[in-house]
Amino acid sequence: MILTDTHTHLYAEQFDEDRDLVIENCLNKEIKRLFLPNIDKDSVKGMMQLAIKYPKNCFPMIGIHPCSVNEKWEEELEEYKTFAKNNSFYAIGEIGIDLFWDKTTLPIQQAAFEAQIKWAKEMNLPIVIHAREAFDEIFSVLEKHNDNKLRGIFHCFTGNLNQAKTILNYGGFKLGIGGVVTFKNSGLDKIVKEIPLKELVLETDSPYLAPHPNRGKRNESTYLKIIAQKIAEIHETTLEEVAQITTQNSKEVFGI
Repeated sequence: MILTDTHTHLYAEQFDEDRDLVIENCLNKEIKRLFLPNIDKDSVKGMMQLAIKYPKNCFPMIGIHPCSVNEKWEEELEEYKTFAKNNSFYAIGEIGIDLFWDKTTLPIQQAAFEAQIKWAKEMNLPIVIHAREAFDEIFSVLEKHNDNKLRGIFHCFTGNLNQAKTILNYGGFKLGIGGVVTFKNSGLDKIVKEIPLKELVLETDSPYLAPHPNRGKRNESTYLKIIAQKIAEIHETTLEEVAQITTQNSKEVFGI
């Protein structure tokens, strides 16, 4: 059995004291594939160090997180493009729109999102989308750019069933399901029950959003099995089947 964490910030400072141990524990628990989303220029170095140290297990992305978009985002994106010519990345992400923290930056978030979608198509890479209180805004962008080159993951999906169907109707996306599905009153379990396993991938978003019973603690990729088990219960199947299908789904998205 192989489990795949499609979204984990293992390079974050929360793991500075025991990062190698956390990864060792993952591998011992059959969590063999760890995809690392980028946040900004400061996160690139640590992310790439992990990818170099664990080339068979840690797979980096590149992109500007919507909360990191500022008036100099175009300069930063050009730096990323130069860097990407000499390094391997498996997605453009995490990118998107976040209106929870600051609605005033919506215009530049939209511009940066569109520019990175275009770059992903040029690179023939999937995108990993961060959507927080911004589904309609994200859909309006995707509708302009949807074609057979557009594919990726809606990271940390917590929307409703209609929003899930809209995403899946684009044709090239999977829903990233994390620890929220284990929260008692989230309602996400009811949505996930209506979505076939072939449309889902697993994630932790560690060190954030730890699943029950670890909610409120530092999240880590070793908790991915808790999420997978919950999905197995929801779909009335086995952990092994969830692992097999969701890992295959991740291979379809990322190409490895």
